[in-house]
Amino acid sequence: MAYDYIIVGGGSAGSVMANRLSARSGTQVLLCEAGQDTPPGKVPREISDSYPGVAYFDPRFHWTELRAHIGAVSHNNPTVDRPPLRKYEQARVLGGGSSINGQLANRGAPTDYDDWEARGAAGWGWDSVLPYFKKVERDVDFDGPYHGKTGPIPVRRIPPEQWNLHARAAAEAFRGAGFPFLPDQNGEFRDGHFPITISNFEDQRVSAAVGYLDPTVRARANLKISTNTQVKELLFVGKRCIGVKALVDGREQDFHANEVIVSSGAIHSPAHLLRAGIGPSGHLRELGIDVLAHLPGVGQRLMDHPSIALSSFIKPPARMTLQQSRRHVLVGLRYTSGIGGAPQGDMFVVCVSKSAWHAVGEQIGSLLVFVNRTYSETGQVKLTSRDWRAEPLVEFNLLSDRRDLDRLMSGFRHLGAMQMSAALLDVTSNPFPASYSERVRSIGVVNVKNRVLTWLVSLLLDGPAALRRYLIDNLIVEGFRFEELMQDDEKLEAFVRQAAIGVWHASCSCRMGADGDPMAVTDAAGRVRGGIGGLRIVDASLFPVVPCANTNFPVLMTAEKIADAMLAGH
Repeated sequence: MAYDYIIVGGGSAGSVMANRLSARSGTQVLLCEAGQDTPPGKVPREISDSYPGVAYFDPRFHWTELRAHIGAVSHNNPTVDRPPLRKYEQARVLGGGSSINGQLANRGAPTDYDDWEARGAAGWGWDSVLPYFKKVERDVDFDGPYHGKTGPIPVRRIPPEQWNLHARAAAEAFRGAGFPFLPDQNGEFRDGHFPITISNFEDQRVSAAVGYLDPTVRARANLKISTNTQVKELLFVGKRCIGVKALVDGREQDFHANEVIVSSGAIHSPAHLLRAGIGPSGHLRELGIDVLAHLPGVGQRLMDHPSIALSSFIKPPARMTLQQSRRHVLVGLRYTSGIGGAPQGDMFVVCVSKSAWHAVGEQIGSLLVFVNRTYSETGQVKLTSRDWRAEPLVEFNLLSDRRDLDRLMSGFRHLGAMQMSAALLDVTSNPFPASYSERVRSIGVVNVKNRVLTWLVSLLLDGPAALRRYLIDNLIVEGFRFEELMQDDEKLEAFVRQAAIGVWHASCSCRMGADGDPMAVTDAAGRVRGGIGGLRIVDASLFPVVPCANTNFPVLMTAEKIADAMLAGH
């Protein structure tokens, strides 16, 4: 069967595109998703859970072989002292990242989108994107010029009176540091602390698949949702994309369409293009791939938000286990660093009242800071093989710009000062610099061994203070102590360089831009440049720069805007 549109990837963007394009009854749409379905009434319990820490570690919902270099790679000696390869969790399930992420419904700053437009993405300034942010959401708390009331994704906030004592203490520490309370995170963009805005209703996750692919949409005769369908190749006649070759439940099939929309995320979308011969010609020739279009920006300038954390032991009365909600991130803080000419609101802090699903996780809270407006733009995605089954080489090059390092160092000191406030000292003890190491990751996998092990350790942590200090210093802390980092710049820099990780906001690897920009991969409507026909990209890889936000809502907005343009004939 020939389709009007084939969508490669059923994540957040793909779910939006499938909904909006199939709303026109004469349009035939095929949505291909490599992972499993999350059908109405049968969404896996781990995904629907308001607490995301289980789904996020569940390999059923991941590209399990994907690895990435997180830290900076030296351009002078790229093969020496390379940062280690780490598992990089990217969703492989209908709904994509929205099915496993933290459910944070954050838009970013108006200046982010004005910067997009200044970088060549015509029509993507704040005034142009705000209507599409509003189209995404159904805000159950606020009305007015910043908010939508009829969109597929419910948006809400948990009020302070329902917070656990740890979250309340963090809010008091933020207030004591001079940051006012803002009832609405997505209202006026200014510094302050606020209830985190979440894509969640009745304490259940509402993914893009749940919100956009509801029973009414699924019943459309012109929409085919094909899960367990991995696209292995884009098909071309000359320089026009005419369809895809895919494995459907392990059986190879060809599908044809007037237009193919690649919505596979900022790692796999550029990989699809590279395998088709679209990208930097030198890299393609090295792998023996015929060059269809020389587009040097494909896979380049990959970005994420670098982050670090300061953790502490939460005293029993302050833990979230006493609360009705499963939400573990309730309060956030936006502030301006004043470093390196950064714009207002360039830093973001969240209070995490439960660090993992297990018994020890319930005892450990964190203040996590990330660089909301990062300057490190030297990451890349490259192929390692012509084999479509091989994951690409991913290098984020976090902290490649010194201003990001300086802001994380300053941010850690800010966290330390707030951690030592009377409010947080009353509900926590034993602060320590945290690292999302392979050891932490392995303990985070849901299994009986980890459940039993962490339960035993949790009993000891709730024991005498001296024993708790010993266990934290010898079982949890990895090489650095809180007190020394607050006093020693060299040790703090070493810790930040070693411990900084991204926050799974991969973006910008197939940027949209203006005519004549040699690094622009698409135009402002997502159409691939280089004389390629019938091919668009719609996902976070399009971003000209990563916004001051968790990327899920900017992705939903982007898909809404491009779908609207396509239906208007653009």
